[in-house]
Amino acid sequence: MICLNDVQQAQRRIAAYIHKTPVVTSKRLNDWLGHSVYFKAECLQKVGAFKARGACNTLAWLIETGTKPKHVVSNSSGNHAQAVAWSARQFNIPATIYMPRNVSRVKAKATAAYGAEVVFCESRAEADQRASEAAVQTGTFWIPPFNHEQVIAGQGTAAYEALEHLHRENKKVNAVFAPCGGGGILSGSLISTRGLSRSTSVIGAEPLKANDAAQSLRRGEIVRLPEQPVTLADGAMPLSVGDITFDHLKQLDDFFEIGEESIAYWTQWISHLLKLHVEPTSAMSMEAVRQWLRPKSTRQTVLVILTGGNIDHQMMSRIWQEDYLSEVPTCQTDPY
Repeated sequence: MICLNDVQQAQRRIAAYIHKTPVVTSKRLNDWLGHSVYFKAECLQKVGAFKARGACNTLAWLIETGTKPKHVVSNSSGNHAQAVAWSARQFNIPATIYMPRNVSRVKAKATAAYGAEVVFCESRAEADQRASEAAVQTGTFWIPPFNHEQVIAGQGTAAYEALEHLHRENKKVNAVFAPCGGGGILSGSLISTRGLSRSTSVIGAEPLKANDAAQSLRRGEIVRLPEQPVTLADGAMPLSVGDITFDHLKQLDDFFEIGEESIAYWTQWISHLLKLHVEPTSAMSMEAVRQWLRPKSTRQTVLVILTGGNIDHQMMSRIWQEDYLSEVPTCQTDPY
């Protein structure tokens, strides 16, 4: 399986291309919760999401091993699409991205702006299938959104950077939280955390309406959703996790399924407190943090990976249909 050395090698490969994003905190939130919460702001990353790390590392690894492709393809609902398009441009490789028609317009337009050819499909399943078929062409390489060792290693550099930063500041991190779509960022975060601090827990969060990973963990085998789910966390809508990521997800210390109201609530509060533009998928992990902290009798220090900041006007309107900012976050009672 992938190990810390793979993440460290990925960090070396991509260092010249990506941003070393900041780790931020909110004193007010910490006071309300009675615990210390730090955020790795990948919403400030290239393409506005952590996905730049995985895509860039995969192409850099291919070039390093003497197998630079003539063409790359991928399938994505948004952030990975932008990441592949951006990364391909860095290495002068043509890219084609297959996307379902209901993706965020912002993400689709950004993907095209990075120079990729965007092919819209009727469903996520069709996008997945067409990318797989295109990948058999000679000289073409398929960069999957999560189920690839080098993608996972690259994505793991976000937690690696954050933990290194907090360790330098003599902060002992009790738990690391990340959202789960296909499981790439969560798998990478697990690898980095286990490699740097065996005593630190790693915990995932997933939309209740798109809970294929939770179902898979309960059943001990990969469960595939019959159709694309509808959730505010549009970055967590794959039909299933991958076989590679599932092996890592089974090692998690805990996993939470998050309702839509909680996703909206934390998107508003994180944006307000940190003054950062964050996606619902990013903010979702904070409800897992709140639930995990509730029974703790001693002050905890946790790290949350804020995975992205690409959110269009339509989604923003849905998030702000109800104002949750009158309900202060707390661990003692349900604030909403």
